[in-house]
Amino acid sequence: MNDPTYGQFPYRPADVPPEPAEPPRAGPACDPVAVALGNASLLPIGYLLLGRWRPAAVWVVGTVWLLALVASTAGTRYEVVLLLWWAAGTAHGWLLARRRAERGVRRGQRMGALAAAVAVLLTAVLLRVDAYGIEDRVDEARASGDCRTAVAAQGEVWFGHRLAGAPVVGPGDAVVDACRRLERAASTLADAGRDGNTDDLQRGFRILTDVLNEPGNERTVRTVLDTFLDGLPTGDSCDTADLTGWLRDREPTRDVLDRSADTAARTEPAALVGCGDDLMAEDAWQQARARYQQLLDAYPDHARADEARGGVKKATLVIELDTVRRLVEETSGMESGYCDAPAKYSGAPPYRKGSNRALFLGDGEYTDRLPGGWRTDDPAKAALVVCAGAAENGTAVETCSYENEKSAYLPHQVTFHKVKIPLEVYELRTGKRVGPRQVQIGGGSCPRVLHYEYYGPYDLGPGDQLVSTATSDVRDAFRPVVRP
Repeated sequence: MNDPTYGQFPYRPADVPPEPAEPPRAGPACDPVAVALGNASLLPIGYLLLGRWRPAAVWVVGTVWLLALVASTAGTRYEVVLLLWWAAGTAHGWLLARRRAERGVRRGQRMGALAAAVAVLLTAVLLRVDAYGIEDRVDEARASGDCRTAVAAQGEVWFGHRLAGAPVVGPGDAVVDACRRLERAASTLADAGRDGNTDDLQRGFRILTDVLNEPGNERTVRTVLDTFLDGLPTGDSCDTADLTGWLRDREPTRDVLDRSADTAARTEPAALVGCGDDLMAEDAWQQARARYQQLLDAYPDHARADEARGGVKKATLVIELDTVRRLVEETSGMESGYCDAPAKYSGAPPYRKGSNRALFLGDGEYTDRLPGGWRTDDPAKAALVVCAGAAENGTAVETCSYENEKSAYLPHQVTFHKVKIPLEVYELRTGKRVGPRQVQIGGGSCPRVLHYEYYGPYDLGPGDQLVSTATSDVRDAFRPVVRP
């Protein structure tokens, strides 16, 4: 019982040695430099060399996500994040490898990882250099105003360029977008030039203004604008007048678009005269006069202003004559048509001493008996317009006594009057009233037998009568009207 080992476990025979403890399991030993170079390729080569599948998967997902952000946004900040991610992965792989590093250098691992890293980085560098070359061509084309070449150059960009140099090729996308909008503007302006539609013209200029507000697009905008302006005048004078009128009235913006005002000043006067002439040929006299007047208002000192004045005068005469003809056709008496609303025709012969041909309207019972040399049916040849009313009793001439055969004891006293014709005489050249307000026609009175309709014993007789007139009497009465 004095044995000092009594009660101690486990008990082993003194000649059996203890079993050694199991050593910790470890992954494959790797060269830290090889691991770092493997991760530096942005591929999970370093983690795979270490047998670390989970970090490898995270590395792949993170790298793909960042590359997608760089390619889609063209943001420099995401390139910086990608660079930090690259540095962190490289350092992390190196640190993991150092924990289980073996003595000596594994040249095969290093060379393979170095080749992968160099291949990836060299490809990225070459793609980025190529991207700079493409964007240089895009910038040169835009600077020369050549959108077609700029778009073609940017079309060489593919996904690899965007991965390796998204911020480099990103501005080129903006150039392409601007050129596409300018293409729409050019098409809209071409439509405006074909049909003279100022709404299309306004839309086209709105697009040009929006693109011009983005820096660097002045030359490309100018190219589109010049192409449109070089197409003026168009084949239709009135379309050209509409377009140039809009350009002239456009509010200045103190940029390249203001060049359109110079084209308007150069083109519009001839277009207005030509449009006025075309409208005159189509009998659109009101519109024609408006075009001529538009030139006089906008360019009073222009070389073609005299043509416009002549056009205004000619159109005015035609409009006045057309108005007179319409009023004459609408005249049925003293209270209608021309007699109710007299109008002037500035091209009419002047009203003067001597003989004046007249256009007789209204009641024609007596005026129809006037000589043909005094009258005309063509308003363009008349100096006067004479509106004649129905005949009335004028000045009493003679009173005679008549007996009725049915009642010999009941004589009738009959007074004979001159024929009074109410008149409204207008000078056609001015539309103003002239001449007498009436004429009285003399003639024979108190005939031996007076015929009238008898209505029975209570008939009071024929009443007052008008004198009987001869053609010479009518002519003498109207002579002061047409020959003052």
